[in-house]
This record gives sequence, structure tokens and C-alpha cells, in this order.
Amino acid sequence: MPIDQHLLVAFVLTSAVAMIVPGPDMLFILGCGMRGGPRAGLLATAGVATSEAVHIAVAAAGLAALFAAVPVAFTVVRITGAVYLIYLGVRTIRHRNDVQGDEAAEGGVSGRRAYLNGLLTNLLNPKMVTFTIAFLPQFIAPELGHVWLQFAVLGTILITLEFIVDGTVGVLAGRIGAWLRRRQAARRRLDVATGGLFIGLGVRLAAER
Repeated sequence: MPIDQHLLVAFVLTSAVAMIVPGPDMLFILGCGMRGGPRAGLLATAGVATSEAVHIAVAAAGLAALFAAVPVAFTVVRITGAVYLIYLGVRTIRHRNDVQGDEAAEGGVSGRRAYLNGLLTNLLNPKMVTFTIAFLPQFIAPELGHVWLQFAVLGTILITLEFIVDGTVGVLAGRIGAWLRRRQAARRRLDVATGGLFIGLGVRLAAER
């Protein structure tokens, strides 16, 4: 395998620690799981992981130069992502018991919506792009050649860790949320808490520089 073994071990350990520390992705998946159940938590994780694959491809292509050359592009994407999160939060707080079909079965969040929301919120967070671009190359050894393959190996490990850590959070949150949703008053509080979480993440993203 064209990758430095010492760098690989360091990458796995560093990534595992970074995944365990709660961040925007984990908090978003936590909210989806609590409101939509274990399936929604897993599909939200899948959406986040899909967008992470896009970020890794961007990093490998060296497109970080776009944000450096055109700072306004970073700002536009950041604000767009923040507005989308705040929209999700407001929509969740205003949620009523009028959902139908798979959304009703899943407590108000369909599997498709959980996946798409996870995908979009992560794609619209330029911090994740810049983090990936700054983080992954630290563990690449150009002298070994096959740089794209090295990115692919590290990216696969990163996405696998994403599923293990955040997927576990989503499933556990889903089980707790299912118990709460069976109690009407608790369900309303859960909607408000989840919506507040999304709005808080949006405000935080908008305020970051």
C-alpha cells in the first residue's frame, strides 16, 4: 500500500479523537436521530459521509485555492449553509402532528429528508472543506507516489470512522427520541429542543470567520 505506515497510524488516532469530540455534524445527527428515530440518525450520518467524500475529492483536486483567491466565495457558502440550518430549526419548532406516511412513522423526519439534510448541511459548511484540505495532506507522503490513492485510503478511513462514531450517536439518540415521542408533551419539547439546536448551529456558522 503506497502510504507511510507511521503516518497512517497517526492519522487513525488523530481522526478518532477528532470524531469523538462533539462538533456540528455530531450535533446535527443527534437532533435527527432524536426526532426521527435510529433509521433517520443513520441516514443523516450517511448524508454527512457522502458530503465528506465530496470534500475529500475537493481536497485531492487542490481546489482550496478558490477560497484563498476569492474570499467572498467562502462567505457566500458559509451564509447559505447558516440560513439553511436556521430554516431547518424554525421548521422543526413549528412542526405539528400533521405529517403523513413515512414521516409520521419516523416521528416527523423521513429517511430521505434525513439523508438530504445531512448531505446539504455538511456540503454548505465551507469549514469542513477547509478542514479536510488542511488536515488530510498532513498525512500524505508525496515521495511514495500515487497521491490520489493515498487520499482515497485516508478518505475511506475517515468516512468509516464517521459511520462508527456518528452512526452510533444517531442510533442511540433515535432510541431515546422514540421513547420521548410516545409522550405527547415530551415530543413537543423535543421538537423545540431540536429546532433550537439547528438554529444555534446556523447562528454559530454565520458568526464564524
